Amino acid sequence: MDKRLLETMACPACKGPLEYHQQELELVCQHDQLAFRIVDDIPIMLASEARQLSSAKPD
Repeated sequence: MDKRLLETMACPACKGPLEYHQQELELVCQHDQLAFRIVDDIPIMLASEARQLSSAKPD
C-alpha cells in the first residue's frame, strides 16, 4: 500500500486514521475496531463490508 495514499484515506465510519496490516491485507480503524479488506490492491471502504475486530470500543 502506497504510504501517501494511506495518509489521504480515512475510516468511512468515523473519518479517523487507518493502519495498513500487510499480513491480513486490511486497513484497520482502531477507534471503531473495523477492518477493511484489500482485494486486488483495491481497499473495500464500505462500512457494511468491514469486519468487526471486537465488540469493545476504546475509551
